[in-house]
Amino acid sequence: MSSVNAQHSNSQTSNKLIQPEYLKAGDTVAIVAPSGILKKREEEVQDAIALLESWGLHAKVGDHVFSQDNHFAGTDAQRAADFQKALDDPTISAIWCAQGGYGSVRIVDKLDYTKFKQHPKWLIGYSDITGLHNQFHNLGYESIHAMMCISLKKDVSEIQETIASFKKAIFGEPLSYTLKRSSYNRTGKAVGPLVGGNLTLLHTMLGSETSIDTSGDILFIEEIGEYKYHIDRMLQSLKRAGYFDNCKGVLVGDMSNLRKNTTLWGTSIEQLILDALSDYDFPIAFHMPAGHEKDNRAMILGRTIEMTVTKEGTTVVFQP
Repeated sequence: MSSVNAQHSNSQTSNKLIQPEYLKAGDTVAIVAPSGILKKREEEVQDAIALLESWGLHAKVGDHVFSQDNHFAGTDAQRAADFQKALDDPTISAIWCAQGGYGSVRIVDKLDYTKFKQHPKWLIGYSDITGLHNQFHNLGYESIHAMMCISLKKDVSEIQETIASFKKAIFGEPLSYTLKRSSYNRTGKAVGPLVGGNLTLLHTMLGSETSIDTSGDILFIEEIGEYKYHIDRMLQSLKRAGYFDNCKGVLVGDMSNLRKNTTLWGTSIEQLILDALSDYDFPIAFHMPAGHEKDNRAMILGRTIEMTVTKEGTTVVFQP
């Protein structure tokens, strides 16, 4: 067994991951761009800095956040260097990703966590950052699935709940959500650590040391810009890999901007998910406001949640 997976196995045995210290006034947040290029995004990053400062925090922007290398925010070496610097710096309390896109899988194996383990810090982001969340999880640390810098718009009134939940998560305030009703919900109650993220990234990590073991866990999934048959194919792949065999439940976030194939799938995305997971009896909840929509509520990955699912709605409560 690899050292990463061995550590993950140990963390799953204790069923509790290491929690970095919550932030407090005066702490510093590193802003990095481990994935896609930030074109004309300087204003959003400045708004992100202003937001942190309004909460009494300091920001330290990576040297290569606005670098450009074709599709990416700098070369693999530059993006890895910024992330490594943030990992190693004992004065950094959280690493906030400026945006996702694509690219984390190209640097995940270039990172060294020796100094991070001496001074653990929060990783914050979603989408392509799922690959890094997986890595943190397998090392035995909690992380935060939440908004990124580019989530900030001129009119923040549309994302007040997103921002509020982000603040609660990083400062250690209680997190709980009540989801709207769905007739597709598979009812039941599940208690277990929350894991997961973007479905494409979870699928991409299969067969590698960055794939996660979902035994005893509640899996969160979200996606954007895919055909329904692509989503079914990824779920079937996860299923064949044993991803759901000992899973305690599935929490479904936003499935945004689904593409239409010339041959229509024929069912809703909810029914597609239910059909793909019909061999299992764990509860499945829809309408978690997390993913690629404006309403993107923060969640602590690796933290035990209590998920109660009914046809009338779902409650998701994070344990302290």
